[in-house]
Amino acid sequence: MAAVVRDSGAYGGLLYVMPPGDDALWQVLVAGVPREMAAPWRRVGLSDPTPAADAVRERRLVWGSGREDMARQWPRVALVLPYDFALAAAPLVSETAVRGGLVLLWSGDHGALLTAGEREVVEEGCHRLGGIVQEMVDRDGPLVIGERPRVLRPPTPRTPAPFEAAARSAFVDRLPGGSCALDLEGRVTFVTPGAAALLGADRVDLMGALPWEALPWMDVPHVEDRYRAALVSRLPQAFTVMRPPSTWLAFELYPDATGLSVRIAPGAPGEEGPEARSVPAAGPSRATVLYHLMHLASTLTEAVAVQDVVEQTADQLLPALGAQAMVVMVPEDGRLRIVGQRGFRAELLERYDGAPLDSANPGVDVMATGVPGFWTTFDELREAYPATVHEDGMAAWAVLPLIASGRPIGSLLLAYARPHVFPPAERAALTSLAGLVGQALERARLYDAKHHLAHRLQSALLPHTLPRVPRLDVAARYLPAASGLGVGGDFYDLIRLDEHTAGAAIGDVQGHNVDAAALMGQVRTAVHAHATAGVPPDDVLARTNRLLTDLDPGLFTSCAYVHLDLATHRACVALAGHPPPLIRHADGRMEPLRASPGLLLGIEPDTRYSSLEFPLPPGSVLALYTDGLVEAPGVDLDDAIAALAGLLEAGDPADLDEMADTLIRHAPAPDDDIALLLISPRA
Repeated sequence: MAAVVRDSGAYGGLLYVMPPGDDALWQVLVAGVPREMAAPWRRVGLSDPTPAADAVRERRLVWGSGREDMARQWPRVALVLPYDFALAAAPLVSETAVRGGLVLLWSGDHGALLTAGEREVVEEGCHRLGGIVQEMVDRDGPLVIGERPRVLRPPTPRTPAPFEAAARSAFVDRLPGGSCALDLEGRVTFVTPGAAALLGADRVDLMGALPWEALPWMDVPHVEDRYRAALVSRLPQAFTVMRPPSTWLAFELYPDATGLSVRIAPGAPGEEGPEARSVPAAGPSRATVLYHLMHLASTLTEAVAVQDVVEQTADQLLPALGAQAMVVMVPEDGRLRIVGQRGFRAELLERYDGAPLDSANPGVDVMATGVPGFWTTFDELREAYPATVHEDGMAAWAVLPLIASGRPIGSLLLAYARPHVFPPAERAALTSLAGLVGQALERARLYDAKHHLAHRLQSALLPHTLPRVPRLDVAARYLPAASGLGVGGDFYDLIRLDEHTAGAAIGDVQGHNVDAAALMGQVRTAVHAHATAGVPPDDVLARTNRLLTDLDPGLFTSCAYVHLDLATHRACVALAGHPPPLIRHADGRMEPLRASPGLLLGIEPDTRYSSLEFPLPPGSVLALYTDGLVEAPGVDLDDAIAALAGLLEAGDPADLDEMADTLIRHAPAPDDDIALLLISPRA
């Protein structure tokens, strides 16, 4: 890892491995940046929009340079690290499988493109690292991920001779103002007397401390943000800050592979940050809190369902906070329900799932009061809840209220395997983070409820089974859209009119939501009612159109209705803005029915529709479908319909179910609903 970083000219990187059968990358080595800064990406799911996941999923090297490029490719990463830097990510590929991924980081003054030499070093390094990981798997079995990634030590600076060291010290002391040095973690490793005087602190108190912890007036977001900017971009940074009561100081930061050199001089109010306030420092700094808040917020914007919220929260919070387990709980029907967890044995949580809301339980109490609970030892927890049994093997716990719309809607348990103290600033930070989770959880529960309602509505409106019509074989399929609520307005129906006649309908209501599903039910009912009244196809559509324009739902509908005469082996079709049906003749020839497409239903109340009669002898197959089966971005509609006709032509008309499954398998990605109805008369 160190050789790849050095030979590529990068200043640091992150190494990931992927255990066999896992769907995530795990960070095992960090170079050139603090472990805390890399913590949000400790675990990266293969579907996450991050450079490492993209490289492994697509098995190729990916490259990004500069803030704008990062924002276009990986908005979440750019939001958390809004600095100028460049990165490359590539998969670790062994002889048999993808074993992980490598992310390398370059300074912000790197060119817009990766050079050929750099690419060669990265690819050779990934090949070598992939081989090493493969050897470990072959020798030791499945990979065991450590609790924290290892941090590679920065290169050791050259040790100067005694005379040179004395000369350097004298040179620094002669410079105006003051100077100090920070390591990559931000801790002070050197400070001149002049710097200590300007900072108003004793040198002994500064050594080994983080500036924003040793000096409360430096605990403002823009100070630590400039430190992060220097580390990530490896470019000089500057800021001004006020030392109370009224002394302004100017800071210049110069980073390299071993740390940061800092120049301090008297300054004036600048534009780098607001006036600092003196606040006691305890726990994580405000900049660190903002860092995790921003990352969690940007992640949760992509969470849709409850399980998405649980998974995203666990992926981001556990590694960032150093916790080992998490449980999300909500009230439901007078009981405490566990809706998701990470890090606990399932059988342990089964005993707590469904506990009454009047039971003595930290999750219940926090949910009822909205007041968080923190226990640094099991003795503290048992004192508060004497009936508690120490079963989870953890050493400290935080139970946080999930607040949304000003009220608790659940509780979040974080468990730590090692003793953990919760100072006031950390308690406030955890509560803020839980607030983000609560808001996302409320949105997700509403989405899940709508999703469930919409599916029940659609299930009730679509036919559960199609009627048996003598001498008629039928196969139907419905596939909801992948986006939105996963429900929509596509429908189909088969109507038995009498012993020798039947009607077939298919349609597509605009939209993928509950309104579309409800209107679909109205359209299907109207078509069914007019068809059973014995009116011809053109009148069925005209009457249904008048009904829709009277209802004025604000949505339009395409529809195809076919009247089938099984005695004469003839049919009649009328279309309202719907794709042309396809007919596979008994001899295998394909033909689109060139009926007039007509106007969509629900636009003009007095629209008239035309119909087309055609033969439908035994052995032929009539295909009715919605546009989701053929429409795809960048594909001409006529070409798509021709491709569908080719699949029909190659199918077996004696097995309509297999033919329908084949058509669905070859459909585009379902960004739109798909409905399909295949009809074949028998002799």
